[in-house]
Amino acid sequence: MIVLTNKDEYLVELQDLCKLFGVEDIEVKHKEQQEGNVVKDNFVVKIGDKEGQFDFDYVLDMQMSDLRRKSYQKRMIKNFLYQILSKLLNKNLPWGSLTGVRPTKFVRDLIEYGEMKSHLIAETLIKDYYVSPEKAKLVTMILKNQKCIIKNDNLIDLYVNIPICPTRCLYCSFISNELERVKDKMETYLDCLIKEIDAVKKIISKKTYLVRNIYIGGGTPSVLTPSQLDRLLSNLNFPVSEFTVECGRPDTISAEKLDVLKKHGVTRISINPQTFCEATLKRIGRKHKNSQVFDGYTKALERGFVVNMDIIAGLPGEKFGVFKRTINTLLDLYPNNITVHTLSVKNGALLRKDTSVLDSKDIEKMVNYAQTTLIDKGYKPYYMYRQKNQLCGLENVGFYRDEDICVFNIDSMEETNTVIGVGAGAMSKRVFNIEKRIEREPNVKFIDDYINRIDEMIAKKMEFYK
Repeated sequence: MIVLTNKDEYLVELQDLCKLFGVEDIEVKHKEQQEGNVVKDNFVVKIGDKEGQFDFDYVLDMQMSDLRRKSYQKRMIKNFLYQILSKLLNKNLPWGSLTGVRPTKFVRDLIEYGEMKSHLIAETLIKDYYVSPEKAKLVTMILKNQKCIIKNDNLIDLYVNIPICPTRCLYCSFISNELERVKDKMETYLDCLIKEIDAVKKIISKKTYLVRNIYIGGGTPSVLTPSQLDRLLSNLNFPVSEFTVECGRPDTISAEKLDVLKKHGVTRISINPQTFCEATLKRIGRKHKNSQVFDGYTKALERGFVVNMDIIAGLPGEKFGVFKRTINTLLDLYPNNITVHTLSVKNGALLRKDTSVLDSKDIEKMVNYAQTTLIDKGYKPYYMYRQKNQLCGLENVGFYRDEDICVFNIDSMEETNTVIGVGAGAMSKRVFNIEKRIEREPNVKFIDDYINRIDEMIAKKMEFYK
């Protein structure tokens, strides 16, 4: 249990940092005094019979907003807590005191607020936030490769969610339904989805929004039949330059489905092997064969799609040698994009019930090998995010070659553009760049609720974007 006195608003952030150190039983006592415009904080940290403390004084900047002041104070508290934990436990973390999903967005915000110099990103991360030199360099490289960011409140992305998969993976925590259980509801779900898309078209027209990218994710959208895909895509007639559909499960890909995607202007697809070890695939609940990856990829190339492939480091039972073969196989295929995930063991995943099958000993070696090898072979990192409960507190990184960047991934991770989300479990995100704030509006998560409450979802969306 983690106990924090008098500073409950920081509890979650400090809990996240403690968990990265593997600490579950900690007490943090806090006292605060203000003398004029000087705030004096005192913290005492106890881990078992070990104790450390720090004092934190700072001058209130009256021109700084309350939100920025709170953010600054939180960062400083986490920094001091990191120092104490690192000293008491004799341990360093690759991301230092940084928690949260988006390290690159964190840096970008500090630059915009004048708290970090753009030419001193790596040096500042290492010195002020205890980030390892390797991770600091990675952040710098990614920011340099994000050349497609356009901050315009009238430029939006459209996200369509198909929360259905052929089977449930052992590590998955998404609200995703197995196809066999919901196949009798598919047509009704599409009816509701198209109804919501029609409402969104009215919002787009009224607000004079310009749709930049369309992304159909899930789940596995390619579980839809060719006729269902045709019906859905016929209602997404926006003139965009980037149109992505996830076809993550290779066993759901067919020539007929790819022809439907091509007919409707889809430009990018994902084919996600996760690993090229078929014993691992069976272990994690994926039924495809490597031959289906190769066949789907060949068909996609024949039709001119830009292809992304995902893999995961740290899958149950895999050692470094197996992961290395997966990387080398990917390089033989040479897809346009490769995303390297670090396994995250979330509360909603089946894997959470038995983590004894996990071995994080080789995980840093795997991730470092992937990043170094891909960069050596001409791939460039262009977006990154972190998740809670990732092995060793590591990250997910997307790589591209030949300028084939997925702009939607950057827009989404950097939160630079409004995203209108439709479908069960979709999140709409309204970005106000001038005011530097973001508002969110979720749809209900489950298909049955979505079907039964579609009119409510539409009404809430119309109000959200009024």
